[in-house]
Amino acid sequence: MAKGLDVGTMNLISAQQEGAETVFVQQRNSFVEIEYSDMAEQMLSRSDVLHIRKDDKVYVVGDDALNFANIFNEETRRPMQHGILSSEESSAIPMIKLITEQVVGQPDHPGERLYFSSPADPIDSKLSTLYHEKTLESMLGDMGYETEPINEGMAVIYSELANHNFTGLGVSFGAGMTNVCLSYYAVPVMKFSIARGGDWIDEQAAQATGTPVDKITSIKEDDFELDFRTDVGGVEGALAIYYENLLDYVIENIAREVDEEDVEEDLDVPVVVTGGTSSPRGFEKLFEDHLQEASIPFSISEVQSVSEPLYSVARGALVAARSDEEQEDDGENARQAQGSSAED
Repeated sequence: MAKGLDVGTMNLISAQQEGAETVFVQQRNSFVEIEYSDMAEQMLSRSDVLHIRKDDKVYVVGDDALNFANIFNEETRRPMQHGILSSEESSAIPMIKLITEQVVGQPDHPGERLYFSSPADPIDSKLSTLYHEKTLESMLGDMGYETEPINEGMAVIYSELANHNFTGLGVSFGAGMTNVCLSYYAVPVMKFSIARGGDWIDEQAAQATGTPVDKITSIKEDDFELDFRTDVGGVEGALAIYYENLLDYVIENIAREVDEEDVEEDLDVPVVVTGGTSSPRGFEKLFEDHLQEASIPFSISEVQSVSEPLYSVARGALVAARSDEEQEDDGENARQAQGSSAED
């Protein structure tokens, strides 16, 4: 059975089909370091807190890391930064390996197909995604999977635009990056990323208000709403300001890239906006309002809502993996049929 994996800066999410349902497994892609003691390790083990010990340190990993960071007034550390493996974090690879193992588990059979998301190279940064992509490919391959990277924006289109023949503009607002893909009948016409996302919003709001970044993240994830009725001097007011600034920046770059790619002007396509950073209520309406004001040479038929924006990329990776697996099975059946016919 194939699997899909969204390798996000904030979360790692796997998707697998079980009967008629798609089952998701999620872990926060972060960790926090605490002093080792026998008692602390016993308490963590009894409470099923995901952790590992290294020398005289204990690393709390995944969803519990943010809780521990807020309790101890520490900053969480991330295996990834700006959408790719962090070059500044020495523990990046062992930590993301541990979290990935918890999320995808072992293959159901040797060579099980797994598609994992990978961002496009950003157009506003010199960052390269090659090392990130090849490292994940090797790590997942060592676990026993047959892997294939899928562009994050294209995964959104596979997930949300099947009813439109996989034609449209997919925009994934992640924590480290924003990924964009324009597809025509499942063929990518344009794909790129922007080196800003939810982390950029959190960092700017933290700097503006003097609030720790992890506290900003917790406030943003706890019923924050883009209604612009909050006090401008508070954290939620700062979040609203930087959300709007990010949307303007992303749409400005979409318009520029569409113009440079010389996309057909008679296209009439839907737009789907997803990703964890797009979760606050009011986000899609704000995006649609700003998109209508932009100078884009093709028509937008609609801006689609997504019921579970956090799961779109993992679901799209699963769709691609299952399609690939089914084509391989069909080819194998055809070869067996031809062999049987030749024997007759």
